[in-house]
Amino acid sequence: MKFSADVSSSRRKSRKAHFSATSDVRRKIMSAPLSKELREKYNVRSIPVRKDDEVMVVRGTYKGREGKITQVYRKKWVIHIDRVAREKVNGATAPIGISASKVVVTKLKLDKSRLAILERKGNKEAMKQ
Repeated sequence: MKFSADVSSSRRKSRKAHFSATSDVRRKIMSAPLSKELREKYNVRSIPVRKDDEVMVVRGTYKGREGKITQVYRKKWVIHIDRVAREKVNGATAPIGISASKVVVTKLKLDKSRLAILERKGNKEAMKQ
C-alpha cells in the first residue's frame, strides 16, 4: 500500500536511488542503533555512525567483537573496526567491512554537532509520548 504520492514504490527506482545515493544521503542510511544504556540516556534509538565511535558487532561471523570504528567507507556501504581484521597470505592484516546495521553503538564520540543531533532527536521522541 502506498502512503505518499511523492515517493515511488517501484523496486527498480528504489534500488537506483539507494545505490546512486550521494555521500550525505549514505551517511544517514548508514545509521546504527544505540545500546540500551545510551538509548535510555539520550532517548534516541539510532544515529549515523562516525569514525571514533565504539561499537559491538551483533550479527554474522564476528558477532560479539567490540572495537573502535577506524573508517566509515560510504562508497562500499561498510565500516571498518579496529579489532575486526583478517591476516592475508603475505602476513599483512586487512580490515573486514561490516554493515553499519549489524553493529550496536556502545560509546559515542561526542562533539558540538553530535550533541545537537542527539538533543534534536531526543526532543522529537519526548514530544511523541
